[in-house]
Amino acid sequence: MARARARQTTIEFRTWGGKRRGAGRKPEGEQAGVSHGARPELTGRHPLLVTLKVRREVWNLRARRAMARILPALAAVLAKSGMRVVHYSVQRDHIHLVVEADGKPALTTGMRSLCTSIAKRLNALMERKGKVFADRFHERVLTTPRQVRNALRYVLCNARKHAIAPSDRRWLDPCSSAAVFDGWSIEVTSLAPHGIDPPTLPPTTWLLRVGWRRAGPPIDPGERPGPIDA
Repeated sequence: MARARARQTTIEFRTWGGKRRGAGRKPEGEQAGVSHGARPELTGRHPLLVTLKVRREVWNLRARRAMARILPALAAVLAKSGMRVVHYSVQRDHIHLVVEADGKPALTTGMRSLCTSIAKRLNALMERKGKVFADRFHERVLTTPRQVRNALRYVLCNARKHAIAPSDRRWLDPCSSAAVFDGWSIEVTSLAPHGIDPPTLPPTTWLLRVGWRRAGPPIDPGERPGPIDA
């Protein structure tokens, strides 16, 4: 009589304590949009590309009534020492900023103040309470002239990336600071967006003042922006 083959059995031992899959703070929204690791050190010599994304239930940020709340919030941040908003672009559910910061504390304090101000104003508009932003802000340190040039094009021409701009290459996004940018390749009509002067400050870093111009020709306002590292 043939001997029955022994069946190998895998025994799983339960453990307690230590790191486990799925543990820790859960990200806002459907998926993690921003890493919650330590933020990079800042020296004040490099500008940053900052992105803020709002929650799904927040109204269209490009609507005139929303812009009328966002622009004063940006203007209020200009008085905050240590962080300067040089350019911005407001899209339907997110905001891009090109900023300068004297250091990590200045960036953290300035962005916290800005997010709080925007959230309060938008919540008042929507007659609601609760969170406005889907996650904490994401920042990208721009260290080369090419990165800065690409970031400027990315922010100021962002409406073309989302296919909401007309075909006219002289068109400037009224929900951005494109009207005060002095690096366009063609003559444009500089009109204050929504009748309000863009709440920005002139750049102080070499990369934003001079350096980006060495990475290529003036920027065509009709371009569709590509990757920052292209």
